[in-house]
Amino acid sequence: MNQMERRLFLSGVAVSGAGAVFGQRVEVRKSGRGQIGLSLERLVSDGSAEGQLFMKVLRADLLRSGYFEERSGTASVMLAGRVQRGQELRAEVQAVQMADRRRLLGRAFSGPASATRALAHRVADAVVLAATGMPGMASARLALVGNRSGHKELYVCDVDGANVRQVTKDRSIVVAPAWMPDGQQVLYTSYKGGYPNVYQTGRRGALARFGGLNASAAVSPDGGSMALILSKDGNPELYVQDLGRGGLRRISSTRRANEASPCWSPDGSELAYVSDSAGRPHVYVVSLKGGAPRRISRSGTENVAPDWGRNGELVYCSRQGGRYRIVVANPRSGVSRVLPLDGADYEDPSWTPDGRHVVVSRSVNYRSTIYLLDTQEARSIPLLKGSGDWFSPACTR
Repeated sequence: MNQMERRLFLSGVAVSGAGAVFGQRVEVRKSGRGQIGLSLERLVSDGSAEGQLFMKVLRADLLRSGYFEERSGTASVMLAGRVQRGQELRAEVQAVQMADRRRLLGRAFSGPASATRALAHRVADAVVLAATGMPGMASARLALVGNRSGHKELYVCDVDGANVRQVTKDRSIVVAPAWMPDGQQVLYTSYKGGYPNVYQTGRRGALARFGGLNASAAVSPDGGSMALILSKDGNPELYVQDLGRGGLRRISSTRRANEASPCWSPDGSELAYVSDSAGRPHVYVVSLKGGAPRRISRSGTENVAPDWGRNGELVYCSRQGGRYRIVVANPRSGVSRVLPLDGADYEDPSWTPDGRHVVVSRSVNYRSTIYLLDTQEARSIPLLKGSGDWFSPACTR
């Protein structure tokens, strides 16, 4: 953030009260459905193409967050300010709590005109944080597998489905994408060359190329270790590799079972993964300090693809009643809930940074695309349109 963006500004809108400090308790009156009434009428653009695009993306981001509904005269929070195109695109934005005219946010944001969408995402996340005290998700990105030409390749896009870009051209099968902690590079498994090995974008050669299966790599929150599934000693087992020293530690040891899909706890002390050691695939959690794994999933004929959010909750896919459902579980209390969705198959859930939404693949009649699910309201939003099938979304944290 540059000096201009740090500086609070005074716009032509008459408001009073001190600016809110992030981390304070934020109390904003909500509507009957639990959403905050929001007005954007006094946030205006200069009429440039970039300014109009900024307003369109910002509005969509805020409504997609699930925290707001757009209102005019009865809004609880009003956005005011201006968006102007100069050498850069500059957005001066205030968020005002209408009940007491307290300013929740007052900042100037700027960025290249060519990155208008990214600037709008930044502002949306700042508004969400100021009005709710919770992090936003608008600036997050997705890594996903797409099949547009008969080959499953790695793609990336924004969390709203815009700016889709193909990353690999392996002309093979890519599976299990996962972001590095910095949100810049992606780990994935590719069958190019005929064998499943782990690769990292921006790096030449395989990151893991042991004999047999190398799959489902996930790097710890501190970036120091990588969990992955290897079959070099027989059945697919769970391992952790020290990325600095290269040492390899075997975590599971189940001779007649298979392990899959590891993910890290937010503090990096535990792993969630899938094992069929009980006869069917279930989700387990194991401490890296030692001890027996504990089973998380209790129902369903197949429980797979766990992801551990920054909110401390696990989300995974469970086959129940002949369909794949999304389950949100507290790994401490054992309490879980199945999201009440339609009759489609929902798979491969990945938490967004706000701890409220998950990105999933939704399949109907053997066609798959990417949806955003609101775990609080069970609301689903399609993200990708157009040809091809899309699978295995992974969201930056």
